Amino acid sequence: MNEPDPRHVDTDEQARLRLTAHPLQRIGAYALAALGKTSAVESLTPDGFNAAVKTVTQDAVTAALVRDTKSEQGFWLKTSMSFFPNSKMNHLSNAKKDNLTIRGAVERWRERPDPSAWPEAACVLCGRQAVGYYGKVDVPLAESDLYRNNTPRGHAGMALCWPCLCSFYVLPYGCRLTGGPSTALHSWDERFMARTLSRRVERNRQLIALGRADSGRVLSNEVMALQALRRHEDRLIAGVELLVFSNNNRGQTLEIQSLDQSIAEWLRRTSRPPYNRGFPALLRAHSTQDRPGVLCLARNAFRAPEQIASACGRYLTARLDRGVIRTDTAELAGLCFSFVTEVMRMNQNEIDEIRAAGAQVAAWLNAENSAGQLRAFNATLKEPRRMRHWLMRRNLDALLAQDGGISGPLVSESQFRLLFDPEVEQAWFHRQLLIVSVVQRLHELGFKPSDRAEVAAAMADEEREHPEDIDYVKGEE
Repeated sequence: MNEPDPRHVDTDEQARLRLTAHPLQRIGAYALAALGKTSAVESLTPDGFNAAVKTVTQDAVTAALVRDTKSEQGFWLKTSMSFFPNSKMNHLSNAKKDNLTIRGAVERWRERPDPSAWPEAACVLCGRQAVGYYGKVDVPLAESDLYRNNTPRGHAGMALCWPCLCSFYVLPYGCRLTGGPSTALHSWDERFMARTLSRRVERNRQLIALGRADSGRVLSNEVMALQALRRHEDRLIAGVELLVFSNNNRGQTLEIQSLDQSIAEWLRRTSRPPYNRGFPALLRAHSTQDRPGVLCLARNAFRAPEQIASACGRYLTARLDRGVIRTDTAELAGLCFSFVTEVMRMNQNEIDEIRAAGAQVAAWLNAENSAGQLRAFNATLKEPRRMRHWLMRRNLDALLAQDGGISGPLVSESQFRLLFDPEVEQAWFHRQLLIVSVVQRLHELGFKPSDRAEVAAAMADEEREHPEDIDYVKGEE
């Protein structure tokens, strides 16, 4: 007896989502689940799936009937051109068609093909029976901006099952939409995906109802990603990707920036005790005259993570030439050391050695009670030979002193090696951490040189926070 042709068997299998290895399909699948009133993709029932697809189709019809992308209700229509160019939803000929014709065309475009028309092919993403072949009009991008995403002459397109195809149709709901390039976050941490996409879908449904772009100001795509990380409740178990892309005919683009799990989790933890106490100082450390700290912090996180620790070091030592220890030193120094341990994966024994040396140097400086000595030490940071000479000289001074406030040498032989040995790859960074450690310990000791009042007055106008950072922190409270 012949087996029935699977193409002619209509089952619930074509109404059940599966997560695949394609980031954009995964984003769309989670958005589809959110529209179906569930957070877990695998728990979306066929009824929920069909209801969600119906909602998406109706939204597409409503946008298509607007016809004009420049009208007050034209934002969703304009957005569709960056996802589904030349589709029935936004075709130029719609301007000359009546509502009934447009509605029928969009509904047929978003209708599952009849099983009799299904090809003898498996879905390229999940392996199930494909319902058709699809190209640029339905599926944004491939794996690179170099791929033009056009179906070559004589090539049918990409074989997709109905749930995978619908995941691409729902993709815009899971992105931050601008009318131009769209932004989405992807991770292999399923809890992060479920919660982040649920929030994004809820917001986009509001924008669809209004027909307008989001009025909320976003400093950058990286800041948007930082905000999503800091809002996530659970420990991140995977890294996060920031995807900025457009499928528009006028300029197809794809840019991917990535955060490793360690830095993504560290950034998330900066919104929770005890790390959150140092977060305002972290923003101040990254702030410049013309840019808020949150913008520079987010960009460093994605583009040059090692600069985060460097920014902390520069901030903490910026006023040492005046003999002043900042009031937020303890919180920021603690955050800095957590970063080098958890993100940069520095050897804990080496960190302990550097901090021990810092404690000794701080004890000597505190006993001297001299802003001049502190300035002299800080001035050696950029010149390793001067720092080495200064430490060796103070080593002798401490050993010869009857009561120098410390016991033993300032810096041991093993600590000298970590700080100055040419074969130690991160010796330069160790020296910066030494300064941070010294400043942190001086703060703990209550170091107050005799000229502190005069210096504090001179610095009063320099301690102001960037207004954008104040608003950002207040917005999280």
